[in-house]
Amino acid sequence: MKQVLLVNDIAGYGKVGMAAMLPILNYMGIPAFNLPTALVSNTLNYGDFAQLDTTEYMRQTLPVWKRLGFRFDAICTGLMFSEEQARLVADFCREQAKTGCTVFVDPVMGDGGSLYHGIGQQQVELMREMVSVAHVIFPNYTEACYLAGVPFREEGLTRREACQLLDRLVALGAHSALITSCIIDDKNQVAGYDAATGKYFLHEYNEIPGLFHGTGDIFSAVLIGHMMKGESLSASTRQAMDVVREMIYRNRDVEDRMCGIYIERCLDLL
Repeated sequence: MKQVLLVNDIAGYGKVGMAAMLPILNYMGIPAFNLPTALVSNTLNYGDFAQLDTTEYMRQTLPVWKRLGFRFDAICTGLMFSEEQARLVADFCREQAKTGCTVFVDPVMGDGGSLYHGIGQQQVELMREMVSVAHVIFPNYTEACYLAGVPFREEGLTRREACQLLDRLVALGAHSALITSCIIDDKNQVAGYDAATGKYFLHEYNEIPGLFHGTGDIFSAVLIGHMMKGESLSASTRQAMDVVREMIYRNRDVEDRMCGIYIERCLDLL
């Protein structure tokens, strides 16, 4: 049975981060374990939040896991809050990768051309550190621009430019890469490069108006779930896109979208 470790923050109020990913992976039959990078009172977009950094907990936990011989088939990392966290997790990922572990990195930083509230340039550098140890990364277009150090373009990209941006991401150390939520050739598309095939791919989608928080975490969980079952990056990406769209559609009338999507009532879509 495949086992996945999630390294991300935990929000007390909000279906984002681990709160979004755990039920999806567990429902798909893939045991998911967790290493929190911070405890956050609520999603950051409310503008007011309390935060407890868990670096000391991580510092003590990882040596215990090493002594106990815990092994994971995949690790997915999300938001990092300090340079030490990134170093600890990157080192752990490198060690686990030697035993066949696949490292997924979701470089959570921003959207819509800007960084999230409370995220600064330090997080950008930390995410570059994590990308360097990844087998698969899946930034949105905003995050891809920050990682690659290129300007965000509201009008989007051409296919050629999207492939060039993927090349820049791979040059940071990742094997395979996706760029989600991007306008490419005047269409909403997800662009990808799969190191296993050496090919680029594009998947088009119809956008549902409105912003829901946590959709990137849903995408990550479904993508990982399908890849852990042996499906290709391209096929897993399409599955994740379709699930996210259907979950958004079902929750389109929810009043507080900053809280995220109520995943538990959508598990049948998996």
